[in-house]
Amino acid sequence: MPQTSRPRRLLALATDNWPARAYLAAMGVSVAAMFVVPESPVAASPLILTAPLSLLSVILPFGPGTEGPLQLLDIGAWTVWLLLCAFVNAAVVGALAKRSTTTTTPATPTPPTRTSASTLTRLRTLLAPAVDNWPARAYLAVVAASLALFLCADYVLTDPTFAALWPLLATAPAGFLAFLLPTSSPLAFAAVTALCGLANAVLLGHLAHRLRAPAPEAHPAT
Repeated sequence: MPQTSRPRRLLALATDNWPARAYLAAMGVSVAAMFVVPESPVAASPLILTAPLSLLSVILPFGPGTEGPLQLLDIGAWTVWLLLCAFVNAAVVGALAKRSTTTTTPATPTPPTRTSASTLTRLRTLLAPAVDNWPARAYLAVVAASLALFLCADYVLTDPTFAALWPLLATAPAGFLAFLLPTSSPLAFAAVTALCGLANAVLLGHLAHRLRAPAPEAHPAT
C-alpha cells in the first residue's frame, strides 16, 4: 500500500479530530474579528493564535503594512503565510490529541521503591520529542540563540534596546507568560521563556513523529 504523503498527513492531523477543528474555528473567529474591529487589540489575535511561526512575519519584507504597487501581492503572501501557520499549529494540536488517545497505561504498577527512577523515566519520555528529531532541535537552537542574544544585550551591552523581543517571538504564545512575572530579573525572564520554548519543542516533536510514522494499512473487508 503506498505511503500517504506528508502534506496529506499534515492536512489530516489538522482536520480529522475535534481539538484541531476547534482551533481552526477559533482561528476563523479571530480573523473575522480582525476585520470587524481592526483598531482593537483583538485584531492581533490571529498572530497570537498562529505564533510562533506567524511572528516571523515581523522580519519578512512583506505584509499588510507594505506600501507601493505591490501592496496587494504582499497582503496576499502574508495571508497565505498566516494560513500555513494556522494549519501547522492545528496539526500540532491534532498530533497531541492523537497521542493522548493512543497512550496506554502499563499493566504492572510501578513498585514503590522505584518511584524516583520511574518519575525520571517519565520525564525523559515526556521531553524526548524535543530533542530526538531535527525540526525540534532546530527550533531549540533558535530559542537558545534568542536567549543568548537577550542575556548578552542585558549583561554585556549598555543599551539592550528590544533584545527581549526575540525570546518572546521565538517562544510565543506561551512565552508571553514572562510578562506575568512579579520580578524584572533577566535570569527569571530567560528561565520562563526557555521552559516555554522547551514546551513548544515537545509539541513540534510530536508533530514530526506523526508525520514520520508509517501510515496504518487498511484491512480488506471480508
